[in-house]
Amino acid sequence: MSDSKQIHGTTVIGVLKSGKAAMGSDGQVTFGNTVLKHNAKKVRLLYNNTILAGFAGATADAFTLIQRFEEKLESNRGNLQRASIELAKDWRTDRYLRKLEAMLAVMSSKEGFLISGTGDVIEPEDNIIAIGSGGPFALSAARALLNHSELDPKSIVEESLKIAGEICIYTNSTFTIESLY
Repeated sequence: MSDSKQIHGTTVIGVLKSGKAAMGSDGQVTFGNTVLKHNAKKVRLLYNNTILAGFAGATADAFTLIQRFEEKLESNRGNLQRASIELAKDWRTDRYLRKLEAMLAVMSSKEGFLISGTGDVIEPEDNIIAIGSGGPFALSAARALLNHSELDPKSIVEESLKIAGEICIYTNSTFTIESLY
């Protein structure tokens, strides 16, 4: 499949601050030079509304990974770090999962991780997780807002998504934002 015909981009950003967490995404789904959907929901509350998960990449692959991650959360009684490591191990070693093309950002009110198909489980040092084509733009905005404002995590996420949407053509202004307080 040529690059112009792949389903592209998203922006997912998560912020932890003072025992509070928020994660949000835009809603745009793009195929080549066509917007297929404006209001996709790419952020979910999991495990009794105590864990946030957001995805970027191929949608069906991401849904498969979210389902597997939920299973890992259940079997590890909500332990986010353990569930993240277990999913990354499976993702890297399982023949079927290895082929999935997506990324996950997950967080509780205490910690967050980026999980990739190469077996990476990365805990950000600045309490901000960003993935997707607009992720670097949202990350830059969130860092500035976290360091130079008194905004709460939800407001930082919202403002960061707005800024990313002004720069990234694969990011729109229809947001889903979930919070843990």
